[in-house]
Amino acid sequence: MSVLSNPYSPNVADLVSNVNKFQIIESTLREGEQFANAFFSTEKKIEIAKALDDFGVDYIELTSPVASEQSRRDCEAICKLGLKAKILTHIRCHMDDAKVAVETGVDGVDVVIGTSKFLRQYSHGKDMNYIAKSAIEVIEFVKSKGLEIRFSSEDSFRSDIVDLLNIYKTVDKIGVDRVGIADTVGCANPRQVYDLVRSLKSVVSCDIECHFHDDTGCAIGNAYSALEGGAKLIDTCVLGIGERNGIVPLGGLMARMIVSAPEYVKSKYNLKKLRDLETLVAEAVEVNLPFNNPITGFCAFTHKAGIHAKAILANPSTYEILNPADFGITRYIHFANKLTGWNAIKSRVEQLNLQLTDDQVKEVTQKIKQMGDIRPLGIDDVDSVIKDYHSAL
Repeated sequence: MSVLSNPYSPNVADLVSNVNKFQIIESTLREGEQFANAFFSTEKKIEIAKALDDFGVDYIELTSPVASEQSRRDCEAICKLGLKAKILTHIRCHMDDAKVAVETGVDGVDVVIGTSKFLRQYSHGKDMNYIAKSAIEVIEFVKSKGLEIRFSSEDSFRSDIVDLLNIYKTVDKIGVDRVGIADTVGCANPRQVYDLVRSLKSVVSCDIECHFHDDTGCAIGNAYSALEGGAKLIDTCVLGIGERNGIVPLGGLMARMIVSAPEYVKSKYNLKKLRDLETLVAEAVEVNLPFNNPITGFCAFTHKAGIHAKAILANPSTYEILNPADFGITRYIHFANKLTGWNAIKSRVEQLNLQLTDDQVKEVTQKIKQMGDIRPLGIDDVDSVIKDYHSAL
């Protein structure tokens, strides 16, 4: 029975949610390198690593040093930067990879191997006994070097639940620092995630890390559900870049988490660095910031409808669950359009240092709306109508 169809959801009386104490494993320099447009030079990797560190991520995960000779050198270079974030590298569950990884200077090693029938048949071709034996060998070796170690199944949600729980129990007993759940193909939904995390919490004592792809649009929701279930660490990438549709976006997760744990998020992460961080990565991979990107999209804090503008001007929380000031961003009242309301125009009149009564503002607003029915408007158009009306008084 795969996790995808498994209804198993034990009643864990002592379940503890980690919503208020989550950690981020930032994988832009590992998973993000698998994005179609990504090619990071050593200099760009160092720049991104420093920016991630300034933002305050807990871990920075790097491409396996066995991927290429340059990957190994880049890993060593970033380890020498003296960043506050711990540096991890991501390897296959194989001793050859582990022996190279531990010599790079990383703080920890993330080990992964496919456990679903698809990957066992078409990827590495090994059975669960082989996987368990290899995992024990690699974990004990990495631990002997004094490094952190994570063991993760790959394609967890299409893996057999019994196989998963058995392998996780095995690695937990030998002292792995954390175990990982990976929705490698993005097939899971939040309820399935919650159930699997709860099931896993009942059999392991170590921390739980989660890696969610966004093929079906559930990555952020799955991440939050995992934390509710008791997971502690979430893998992210800046702008969500990664293989195919990528994984949990760092900014999107911040938007979700600041609503749920505002004091924790604001005290731990330098949120005003987010826009610069996203711009840095967007330019590096030659994409634009999406218009509807959480927090930093160009219209994320833009209000257009008249009824919205009125309420926002009176109390921003009426139509904003996020405070743009927390991210060093300002809101914008879009008043140059046919949907505008007189309160928005009144605000613009005041910005222009003009004096009009409320009835006069309402009259000029109607002129602006009539013009907006005919053609698109710009700020200059609105200002001209206001000034001409004021001059004619």
